[in-house]
Amino acid sequence: MVILLLLKIMAGIFYGWIGIYYGQYAYMFDTWGYHHAAIEEYKMLFREPAEYLTNLFQNSYPNGGGGLFDSYNSYWNDLKSNFFVKLLSVFDVFSFGNYYINVIFYSFITLTGPVAFYRVLNDVLPGKKIQLLLSTFLIPSFLYWTSGIHKDGLVFMALSLITFHFYFGMKERRFSLKRWIVIFISLLILFTFRNFIILILIPALVAWYLSNRYPKKIAIVFLTTYLVSSILFFTLRYVYSGFDFPQEVVDKQQAFMKLQGNSGIDIKELEPNAISFIKNAPQAIASTTLRPHPGDVKHILSLAAASETNLILLLFLCFLIWRTSGVKSDQFIWFSLFFSFSFLLTIGYTVNFLGAIVRYRSIVIPFLTVPMVCLINWNRIYDLLFNNIKIKNNV
Repeated sequence: MVILLLLKIMAGIFYGWIGIYYGQYAYMFDTWGYHHAAIEEYKMLFREPAEYLTNLFQNSYPNGGGGLFDSYNSYWNDLKSNFFVKLLSVFDVFSFGNYYINVIFYSFITLTGPVAFYRVLNDVLPGKKIQLLLSTFLIPSFLYWTSGIHKDGLVFMALSLITFHFYFGMKERRFSLKRWIVIFISLLILFTFRNFIILILIPALVAWYLSNRYPKKIAIVFLTTYLVSSILFFTLRYVYSGFDFPQEVVDKQQAFMKLQGNSGIDIKELEPNAISFIKNAPQAIASTTLRPHPGDVKHILSLAAASETNLILLLFLCFLIWRTSGVKSDQFIWFSLFFSFSFLLTIGYTVNFLGAIVRYRSIVIPFLTVPMVCLINWNRIYDLLFNNIKIKNNV
């Protein structure tokens, strides 16, 4: 645990350093922007304590409490940054405004996420501790993006805690008050920092729960749940105009298209109807799973991201050819697949910057990569490689 914490701290320090010297390439100006804003909040604590304690709840937006998923002039859209700045200002009380000491506090808190995720996978895939340790904690992009001072580490922590308590609650067939409290707080964290993830998570959790009740019909349960969820996604706006989810996705895409960046890619414009979403689905999945590819490499940072993408694709190929068994909960694997791909699909629909795509997808990479790594028959690969070398040497 000490080694893993130190690795996160080192990654967080490196993240801050990259933010200073290569921020324009890494799509990460925000980390130092949050830091400086938090210092102003920290000063306000001593200068105007009443304002410090209440400004997070002040709402002077034109639409009041509306615009839950809006990208501009929305209390809820700005809440994620305002709350994060407030959290950093609390760190500043103890660090006296030192960015790198805050990294230690942040790493200590967010280490809860991968530890909880590891404990779930250790129960789902017993006897795979080495593979679990390496693939849970040391995926380069995951370690990097969730260790730096940004919202991603807290988002993954919330997802992992929900997954942990949901899994063991179903396994023990009882949800204690403590589990419900942790799940509720984790949902609040998601609502604050990435409210759209809750909409993606709910169908996955419902399907997971139902498949646990009907273990012989896992595929039918997941496919039916997602079919119903897709229908509701496009039709709820006819029941209540505030539930116009397709238009919200289109608006989010338009907001990203107005931004400027060095890693922009061309994506087709969405329309708020099912046909447009279906037509754009292949491009959305391709941009989040296959890119950045070698043709997207412009500097050392994009080279690292492209190399990891190719490595994950190689692991997927090995998984298809040399797959093994040993899963105690097929339901969790189905949950991971459906949640991850629906998340990647959403990101692919809305985001047109590769730097942002790499950062956003980092929080779901463990849900895809860790089970895949653990289900590869590494002994078979080892035998094929080294037995061939021995035969060639003998010849």
